[in-house]
Amino acid sequence: MSDFRSPIEDITFTLRHVADLDALAKLEGYEHADPDLIDGLVAEAGRFFDEVVAPTNRDGDTVGTKLNEDGSITTAPGFAAAYGKLVESGWNGIGFPEAYGGGGFPQLLSTAVEEMTTTANMALALGPLLSRGAIEAIMHHGDESQKEIYLQKLVSGEWTGTMNLTEPHAGSDVGALTSKAEPADDGTWRIFGQKIFITWGEHDVADNIVHLVLARTPGSPPGTKGISLFIVPKFLVNDDGTLGERNDLTCVSIEHKLGIHGSPTCVMQYGDNGGAVGYLLGEEHQGMRCMFTMMNNARLGVGVEGVGIAERAYQQALGYAHERTQGRAIGAAPGTESPIIDHPDVQRMLLDMKSTIAAMRGLTYRNAEALDHAHHGADDNARTKGDERAALLTPLSKSWCTDMGVELASIGVQIHGGMGFVEETGAAQHFRDARIAPIYEGTNGIQAIDLAGRKLGMRQGGVVRDHLAEIGATIASLEGVEELESVREQLLLALDALRAATEYLLEVSGSNPSDMLAGAMAYLNMMAITTGGQILADAALSARSLGAEEAEDRAVMARFFAANRLAGVPGLLPAVIAGAGDLSAARGRLLST
Repeated sequence: MSDFRSPIEDITFTLRHVADLDALAKLEGYEHADPDLIDGLVAEAGRFFDEVVAPTNRDGDTVGTKLNEDGSITTAPGFAAAYGKLVESGWNGIGFPEAYGGGGFPQLLSTAVEEMTTTANMALALGPLLSRGAIEAIMHHGDESQKEIYLQKLVSGEWTGTMNLTEPHAGSDVGALTSKAEPADDGTWRIFGQKIFITWGEHDVADNIVHLVLARTPGSPPGTKGISLFIVPKFLVNDDGTLGERNDLTCVSIEHKLGIHGSPTCVMQYGDNGGAVGYLLGEEHQGMRCMFTMMNNARLGVGVEGVGIAERAYQQALGYAHERTQGRAIGAAPGTESPIIDHPDVQRMLLDMKSTIAAMRGLTYRNAEALDHAHHGADDNARTKGDERAALLTPLSKSWCTDMGVELASIGVQIHGGMGFVEETGAAQHFRDARIAPIYEGTNGIQAIDLAGRKLGMRQGGVVRDHLAEIGATIASLEGVEELESVREQLLLALDALRAATEYLLEVSGSNPSDMLAGAMAYLNMMAITTGGQILADAALSARSLGAEEAEDRAVMARFFAANRLAGVPGLLPAVIAGAGDLSAARGRLLST
């Protein structure tokens, strides 16, 4: 057993009162997602991850993975058994179509399960996360034969999937990759090259690993336009569905990392003995389009990692604050020592963690809800609106939630004091594990560029203006609600600043893109924090119908977030509109070597 407990009450509240899971159950294909069934599933998922997965987290960090001489990997103690039980229980495929053996439930519900998986053990959760991306890519771009061969095994979790983009010389600049694919006489391809940073590229928890590999075909154009995507399984699959011979691919090393020690991060070598057999996924030279199907799924998943690791850090810090005595709090009896949770500064840190996690959870769940509407909306208009909303929220979820995951895990260390800096408490693990999330699946700087350079321009700024109008509607609904008056005031100031930043970036995006890029990260944070403030305000309004205690708790979180985070949004406006002049000047002298 583990001292971690899945935050079931917070999750179910967010599913219904921040997102609207019950409304999704009315859409075609989701009719079976009735409230009682959902409540039972969430409770059972919480029990499973608390009892089966969470206890493996510490060994994942302290023992980690081992690369054997034959290129195989031994995962941390308990990982294979826990993963096997996860497959048996069906949690891996809960959000995928029933036609492929999934549960057919909304992505909103599967996102909640994803959060619980990550909070229980982030390193172990990375395997299913990458598999989900592979499933999405094959579902959307594979031919019928490929779907028949791979999808049921991937959905069940019997096989896992990976994403192979990065090469030693080609990280964020994917267009620089040089891995090659040569056509074979039988219609397959032979893959040659090396890929690095391949999450769960080799392991011992599943029978097969389905690698999706970006490579160049002969005569392909330079840059991203010349990239194709290939299915390259670890073991070839026979006509009857059984596993055949080992493919020509090897894990040649694993990375020794700051955190997520239980997740094997592999250097994969393809084609040392005549070429790895690969199967073209989608059309030739359309690899990036196919891969972005995986990456968009993964970016929301990584945002959920920020939520999960922050929740784990919060729970540990909260428990420690109740147990640790230090000093005498105001009002305590003379000569006594008080639990540190009685000190206002510790209360401040814990409430900052609690309220920000609630905003992060709400953001990622609304992101998932938008994807559900994009796929299952009642009509074309509803699906288009869902797609636009998901496109806008995804960079916010990925960037802000992962940055906050690091910051809140750091606060968790701070609450532990000196013992937080000592590995035996485990507080440092959360901080170390969290640090990768702002980097992979597109760095957070790339997310800011995506928001300002692509998403802001959707419908000539119409998508963003619609989002700001929704925030304005929340502000209007706060009118006259005395206990939320301070939230209304701060949200209004933040929205005014965000509107000014939006109009500025729309103006300079065409005439001076350097100025737009210079302000992109500040703009993303302005929008994410303001959206987080809206989410907590909506939650507080909804909670008024649920009883005095729930209403007061949600109002406290909304007010605290408004005073401590939302109030800083107008201060980010100067960074958005400063332009790139100082950056250029610094590059000339201050940043020279």
